Amino acid sequence: MEYSEVIERLERLGDPSAAEGMARYGITAQKIYGVSIPGLRALAKEVGKDHGLALDLWRVNSRETRILAGMIDDPRFLSGKQMDSWVRDFDSWEVCDQSIMNLFEKVPTAWDKALEWSADESEFVKRAGFVIMARLAVSDKSAADNRFSAFFPIIRREAGDGRNFVKKAVNWALRQIGKRNPELNAIACSEARAILESDEKSARWIASDALRELESDAVRTRLGIT
Repeated sequence: MEYSEVIERLERLGDPSAAEGMARYGITAQKIYGVSIPGLRALAKEVGKDHGLALDLWRVNSRETRILAGMIDDPRFLSGKQMDSWVRDFDSWEVCDQSIMNLFEKVPTAWDKALEWSADESEFVKRAGFVIMARLAVSDKSAADNRFSAFFPIIRREAGDGRNFVKKAVNWALRQIGKRNPELNAIACSEARAILESDEKSARWIASDALRELESDAVRTRLGIT
């Protein structure tokens, strides 16, 4: 599918009323067509993998073109340089999270980027680092526990960042790692209790919210913790 045809389809699928509502949820871009995520997934399936088209779509500062770019890009051609370039363009939690779930988490470089970006001062770059941690905990079934244990000191270090999109991502990472298996659950709960002693309000929220889920009957039953 050609670039011009994709834009034409987005215009036809778009809902202006939906676009207006998205702004209330922190979804911003120079242009929002108002196409739902299921609608974008259906279009991405029709387009297929196309690295060149993905690069063209990303250059347009539109919510839909950038989310779609992540959906159709081919991970085989995704370089660290491209990841560093795209992450600097993240301007909403949605584009950040969708890009990671649809593309970034699928490459081995994601592990290094999680460490690198989590130390960045830019709100959405830092968020991206922790979203990668959370997503790897779900999607990388073969990763050893020690790879996730290496994230705990970083989670503790950044728990005091009170920016909304950062603290929610830190919390997400802590919870997802702690739900991976009983061993990581025990470590995550211990880390959360340590974080709970912090003087920072955001850190205490991250810890208490994580413990609420990690120590819940539902999680303990699923992990076989007695």
